[in-house]
Amino acid sequence: MIFASDNWAGAHPKIAAGLSAHASGFAPAYGNGSLDAKVQATFSEIFEREAAVFFVGTGTAANSLSLVSANKPGGLSFCHRESHVMDDECGAPEYFMGGSRLFAVDGALGRIDPEKLSQAVGRFAVDNVHAGRPAAITITQATEIGTVYSLDQIRAISAIAKKHALPLHMDGARFANALVALETTPAEMTWKSGVDIISFGGTKNGCWCAEAVVMFDPDRAREFTFIRKRAAQLFSKSRFIAAQFDAYFQDGLWLETARHANAMSARLAGHIRASKTMRLAWEPEANEVFAILPVKTAEALQEKGARFYDWHTPAAFSGGIQPGEKLWRFVTSFATTTDEVDRFGELIG
Repeated sequence: MIFASDNWAGAHPKIAAGLSAHASGFAPAYGNGSLDAKVQATFSEIFEREAAVFFVGTGTAANSLSLVSANKPGGLSFCHRESHVMDDECGAPEYFMGGSRLFAVDGALGRIDPEKLSQAVGRFAVDNVHAGRPAAITITQATEIGTVYSLDQIRAISAIAKKHALPLHMDGARFANALVALETTPAEMTWKSGVDIISFGGTKNGCWCAEAVVMFDPDRAREFTFIRKRAAQLFSKSRFIAAQFDAYFQDGLWLETARHANAMSARLAGHIRASKTMRLAWEPEANEVFAILPVKTAEALQEKGARFYDWHTPAAFSGGIQPGEKLWRFVTSFATTTDEVDRFGELIG
């Protein structure tokens, strides 16, 4: 009963087979092989327009370097107060941006409040050398607490970005989970809604190690080739990342694995609703479930083989956690089975 993280899951067998198929022989290095070109074309097909795609090794690299591409001296990148870039990157974005800062914006359930964002961006005049100046806005889709921005919510934030001539970046570590939750298309969830740069994650959804930065601005993409190299993220044997993405996209595997992970979260949430020992903190929308339960109950469940983590309480949460209780996170993946979800349900029933 592993609900600790989708990072704990292994690789999907079809992706492992794809890697094995390209393990022998020779191919041009540094992204210049035919398989790299094929995957580039697939990304453009998926997004319904020409896209520049840059493979990187981690989501941290994708997020940090995306914000570097938008940075300027004294730059401020606006993000949710409890976003991954703010709370879980060990300061990497600011490190790579060379002293520029992240600026936290509030919002309920992990999503930036557009009104608060507008106020935050408006605080900084572009010519005020003392305070710094706006450089970018970044949103997390799906969010750190398992919620999803609707298309209208993305467009509302994009309108603020466009008003201030700022690029809008999307941290898509769980891009596929959000996409299938919205039942929309990659194009609609991104550039058609005003997103300029994407951190496109595959690792959490069945790949071994496959992340990419996707850009729709050719000028920004030209600069990014140097940013990636300087940050030591240009892989020589890039065909092994390409091989993962090639299998990932084949016959819609990436959507299939995301739908399964989301369905397992919905199933898990159903068991929690029926339980007398724990309760949902809020309704899950992708593949993360957050629940409140007594610490002693959590420890007993962990002793019986369940794996999950305690989680910090979001600032905007008003669900009422009582003494002796904590907020806990449960994450499902492509590898989660109905059997382990139901076994957990029996334990809490």
